[in-house]
Amino acid sequence: MEHRIAVTGSTGIVGGSTARILAGEGLPLILPVRSPDRAQHLPESEVRQASYEDSAAALDALAGVDVLFMVSAAEAQDRLESHRTFVDAAARAGVRHIVYTSFLGAGPEAAFLLARDHWYTEEHIRRSGLTWTFLRDNLYLDVVPALAEDGVIRGPAGDGRLSAVAQADVARSAAAVLRAPDEHAGKTYHLTGPEAFTLAEAAAVISDLTPASVRFEDQTHSEALASRAHHGAPPWQVDAWVSTYTAIARGEMAEVSQDVERLTGRAPLGLRDLLTTPGPGGRHA
Repeated sequence: MEHRIAVTGSTGIVGGSTARILAGEGLPLILPVRSPDRAQHLPESEVRQASYEDSAAALDALAGVDVLFMVSAAEAQDRLESHRTFVDAAARAGVRHIVYTSFLGAGPEAAFLLARDHWYTEEHIRRSGLTWTFLRDNLYLDVVPALAEDGVIRGPAGDGRLSAVAQADVARSAAAVLRAPDEHAGKTYHLTGPEAFTLAEAAAVISDLTPASVRFEDQTHSEALASRAHHGAPPWQVDAWVSTYTAIARGEMAEVSQDVERLTGRAPLGLRDLLTTPGPGGRHA
């Protein structure tokens, strides 16, 4: 049975990569996007305007869709409300199955504050009446080098370990699920890299393989809050940033899963791979 697939977030990295993989295989797609002028135009694909918080637009954009790839929205204080609005619109539009990008360790008491939003989104999807698949990806490996500010990765992570996953591996995993969603209904996959490293180890690898000289500086929670004050971000966002490191320290981002390889048939990229591999999925892509 052929499914009509909608891919959200196609103007971003994960959604865009997933859409290109599927379109390259000849699958017709619907691409709901907030800004159609930024949309990529792929073969057999239809761009439709929508946003997660606009129920009416989402209802129109999802008409005729069987399977929805829902990339979680950007960080926002009202993200959970937007997610719920979009899920409800999907159910009313007749969507049968949602594939949602959640977060490793999602739960109501997760140390990483944004992982709590993902848990409550999962719960809303479970209660929606739709079938579902959750892709619980870890922190993106691609952003690890960008954690350094003035050559220093700062945060209260201690010796905690992080099994960060490459965005390319999340996209490949999503494409695998979307090709045959019925085979993955009711399943939760943990998408991680092949190894778990400390931030001190990450800093050493970045220093070794790039022109940057990076080191890790452990902080107390209060030091971490103070060191980020100059960004002028709202308190909820600063708390979320710092909680990333707290979650690492508590071991909540250390799990190494085989799910990427099970779904895609290939081992996930590690930090060294990302920094040295040219082409799709590597840092020089």
